[in-house]
Amino acid sequence: MMEYMQAPPSSSHGNILCCTCGVPIPPNPANMCVSCLRTQVDISEGIPKQVSVHFCRQCERYLQPPGTWIQCALESRELLALCLKKLKASMTKVRLIDAGFLWTEPHSKRIKLKLTIQKEVLNGAILQQVFVVEFVILHQMCEDCHRVEAKDFWKAVVQVRQKTVHKKTFYYLEQLILKHKLHQNTVRIKEIHEGIDFYYGSKQHGQKMVDFLQCTVPCRAKASQRLISHDVHSNTYNYKSTFSVEIVPVCKDNVVCLSPRLAQSLGNMGQVCVCIRVSSSIHLLDPNTLQVAEVDGGTYWRHPFNSLCSPRQLEEFLIMDIDIIRDQRLGAGAGLTSNKHTLAEVWVQKTSEMDSGRQYHCRTFLGHLLNIGDLALGYDFANANINDEFLNKMNPHHVPDVVLIKKSYDRMRRARNRVWRLRELERERDEADTDDERQYNEFLEDLEEDEVLRKNVNIFRDASKIPVESDTEDDGAPRISLAEMLEELSLSDATGGEGADMMTDS
Repeated sequence: MMEYMQAPPSSSHGNILCCTCGVPIPPNPANMCVSCLRTQVDISEGIPKQVSVHFCRQCERYLQPPGTWIQCALESRELLALCLKKLKASMTKVRLIDAGFLWTEPHSKRIKLKLTIQKEVLNGAILQQVFVVEFVILHQMCEDCHRVEAKDFWKAVVQVRQKTVHKKTFYYLEQLILKHKLHQNTVRIKEIHEGIDFYYGSKQHGQKMVDFLQCTVPCRAKASQRLISHDVHSNTYNYKSTFSVEIVPVCKDNVVCLSPRLAQSLGNMGQVCVCIRVSSSIHLLDPNTLQVAEVDGGTYWRHPFNSLCSPRQLEEFLIMDIDIIRDQRLGAGAGLTSNKHTLAEVWVQKTSEMDSGRQYHCRTFLGHLLNIGDLALGYDFANANINDEFLNKMNPHHVPDVVLIKKSYDRMRRARNRVWRLRELERERDEADTDDERQYNEFLEDLEEDEVLRKNVNIFRDASKIPVESDTEDDGAPRISLAEMLEELSLSDATGGEGADMMTDS
């Protein structure tokens, strides 16, 4: 379609004859009608009517020359800009007035643009023309996807390890990675024994992950690299980097025995402590005095200590008697004490030894939760055979017979009343561990019990479960309120909202 722009006013308001065919026309600088001018001039000459666009089917990105791959939705502004850049070199002598998409079948591998251009032609006349350019989509695999298919695609790997039986720290770390979107640049995630590997396409992404781990969990890191190839002509080297990150081997609810020197530096607290939380540091609590202390990664590696018992050694105790300690006097140089716990003296009995009548006396920090007749989980040190360097040198009278860890609730009822869920990383697994489900449920219980821990975790409402407002058999188990849950977003097709307006050929 071709037409004249508004001609400037002439001295005569009458029509003139076309200089070629003699048809009466309004006056214009060329003195020619549209039909004759179309035979003389084509302002779209030199602009290709068919152009190829390269598209990667694996990652669904378009090639923006010379070597950039970008994500574009169909009929979006980004795709329109990409197509116009293909025509930029051939449109230097014309002026682009309008551009828009014409509808094509989504699977036709064709993109059609309707362009409106202007150009000054004979004797200063401005001619406007509308035409269609067809872009043919050609499939080409990008370099990133090519490396993935070749199984030799990673440039850096971050090996995260923790030599513990329980994976609570890894579950917490997984939620932090999802919240801060550190998994988006990974090309592969593989879960192995005692750890997980993150593979990246560049060393910078791997270093960014290591920096994030050092800020979120107590750990230490080592870096190494291996030469893959060397180009002597351009003097370029191709390396594969490996980052080894070791997390401290202490998890939540572990009982540890500190060295005398470390216990003294932490405010003269007892050597036998309970780990109540692992975040950027290890949070320790003395069950005899309620003293609290934090041990960062650097301090731990200078004064290492190990867990005395594994979570599988937790036993169930029945509270026979409890007495709250009101006035607790600490010695000189004592550190901070916990305000969220209550110190108490309790008499307990193992549920597995109800026939024997043997009872144990100990102190606990769960005085605000326990009552007579309640069940609690703890470690039995009186009948345990523990081989620890610092515990063996302690005075036996200072070693407690029982260390209670947490109150016991009905797990089946807690799982039934749980109306929320967490997201998980998509990763490869070597082998399925039957104990993983139990450990994951214990981590979910820790989130319900610890408000500070779940502040850094995105908790989503489970639409498949109906919240239970009242429960006649409620045992007082902690729950997460609906106000702390997030609604999962389902992103619809991006073509509707972000796409440009369709143009139909009239």
